[in-house]
Amino acid sequence: MDTGCHLPAKGMQRGNQMNDLMRILKDPKLTYRQRLFSLSKAAENIGEPVKLSEKAQRFADCGIIYDMGEGNTPYCPRYVVPDYDKFLKQGSKFLMLAPPSDIWEAVSNLQIIYHHVPSVIGLPVYIGHLDRLLEPYIADEKEARRAIRMLLTHVDRTVSDSFCHCDIGPYDTRAGRIILELTEEMQRPVPNMSLIYNEKTPDEFALRAISAGLTASKPSFVNDGMYSAEWGESYAVVSCYNVLPIGGGGLTLGRLNLKKLADASISREQLMNELLPDAVLAQCEQMDKRESFIIDECRFFENSFLAAEELIYPERFVGMFGLVGLAECVNKTLGATAQEKRYGHCEQANAFGEEIIDRIDKLVSRYKPKHGKFYLHGQVGISSDEGVTPNTRIPVGEEPDLPTHLMVTARMQKKFPCGIGDIFPFEATAKRNPKAVLDIIKGAFSMNMRYLSFYSSDSDVIRISGYLVKRSDILKYKEGKAVLSNSASLGSEAAGNLHAFERKVRSSDDA
Repeated sequence: MDTGCHLPAKGMQRGNQMNDLMRILKDPKLTYRQRLFSLSKAAENIGEPVKLSEKAQRFADCGIIYDMGEGNTPYCPRYVVPDYDKFLKQGSKFLMLAPPSDIWEAVSNLQIIYHHVPSVIGLPVYIGHLDRLLEPYIADEKEARRAIRMLLTHVDRTVSDSFCHCDIGPYDTRAGRIILELTEEMQRPVPNMSLIYNEKTPDEFALRAISAGLTASKPSFVNDGMYSAEWGESYAVVSCYNVLPIGGGGLTLGRLNLKKLADASISREQLMNELLPDAVLAQCEQMDKRESFIIDECRFFENSFLAAEELIYPERFVGMFGLVGLAECVNKTLGATAQEKRYGHCEQANAFGEEIIDRIDKLVSRYKPKHGKFYLHGQVGISSDEGVTPNTRIPVGEEPDLPTHLMVTARMQKKFPCGIGDIFPFEATAKRNPKAVLDIIKGAFSMNMRYLSFYSSDSDVIRISGYLVKRSDILKYKEGKAVLSNSASLGSEAAGNLHAFERKVRSSDDA
């Protein structure tokens, strides 16, 4: 494939790197800690990137495959998912912590370990199944509420990145109810949150979660039946909606841009028989070599107390094969311009979309990386994306009626064990009828939809693509003011490029 893409000369690269460093140092919209993290990410890119084959490099040069900004020289897994249940039970020799005896010690121990959990954001992307972790330590609910508020406040003020995620459910617990009440009351974007939902989840607890979700855009609902069938009970939802094994995580996340792949093809036959197999192989090669660098060159697991204390295990880490732009790929390849012929509206287009996913899944499944296995992930997009719809979603502005939208979404989410999700804003009037929203969720999950996020059209905290940002923080950032949340800068750009404020608002009566 002659892409016509070329890398800049080394001298130019060095100049660009110095310009990036000075831009970070002088950016008035970055706090000290945000500058520090940005500088560390810039340093990761000074070294030569992990070397790819010539064919794989051509796909990388044109952005058809992408390493998701993990740095030229990745030295730790992208997502680390410690077994916090085990941590609380055994304590930590390295951190000099005994197992907690009450709610305050439990909260304190968690706050301490969070500062030692690495990830692509330099901070934890998973802080535990919080209600399950804290429920055993609740002796007095009033005191527990104070302790849990302190924990949530601490995470919001110190992690300050809504790629940080916690889980609750599926059972109704005192800790779970307190977390939902505080979520609705505090109105903060951090931590992101998911409710593990199954047939054992009481309607009353689910309705509490919906009330919080319509107000604070969290928690999202997880179809536990699908994920537990793939991972067993020991999985977690982390970052945006990434599903990974507890005690493991995601070594790396690669991204295949199907829109750009379609732009490079001249026919459906060439796309499916030549470019798609080559691009999938190129991304698998990129992921494989980056993972080997982390494990074999940087020896992450040999140098981690989390591994030494068996809070993580190398064999529980996987590679995440992400993709975006399915809608654009289908529409471009089929030449579909009229809406009734486009993805999300036409059976021919939808069937072609499903064919593409099935083909990618088979190609990825056949690839044998040096470490672990690769699984499909529906990537949420990046802030600079323009004209590219996240994962397998229907483009904003082209949404069909709600039942059709749910059916198409469920159909396209079958092959994504590492997580995929969609977002549905509701009119503010839905707050008066949360049961109707619960009925919609139950209907979607009965069709095997994996993950559903929602919020009210009048919420200040909104979901951009998978992460949360306050509208008010975006306005401050656009005015040139520094804000606490690391996600505000991403949300400011993505809100325009991904049209997050233009999603079709649904009525709770639509289904």
